Amino acid sequence: MLILIAGPYASGTGGDPELMAQNLKRLEEAAWPIFQAGHVPMIGEWVALPVLSSAGADGPSHPLAAEVMYPTAERLLQHCDAVLRLPGVSRGADQDVAIARDRGIPVYHSLEEIPAAA
Repeated sequence: MLILIAGPYASGTGGDPELMAQNLKRLEEAAWPIFQAGHVPMIGEWVALPVLSSAGADGPSHPLAAEVMYPTAERLLQHCDAVLRLPGVSRGADQDVAIARDRGIPVYHSLEEIPAAA
């Protein structure tokens, strides 16, 4: 499965790049266990941040971010087979879960819930 890892990135950081980097690291910590289970981990920021940079924006606090960050996750979710929702307040992650549920794909709330690939 292609599994989107959703959780806080910018939420609660006040735009502080160091805090956002810490949040991204927490998201990335779930990547290896998902890969070990035989799946492909995906984080929206892995795609959105390079897209934003290539558009000339200087980071996720740039005004263009609203046109890139959430729409990237929404587009990715059209290809994902599941979502792992990590703890923490995040409007974007909540939107990811809503899209996943609308699509009828599983939403996991812990790594332990994710089945091993067949």
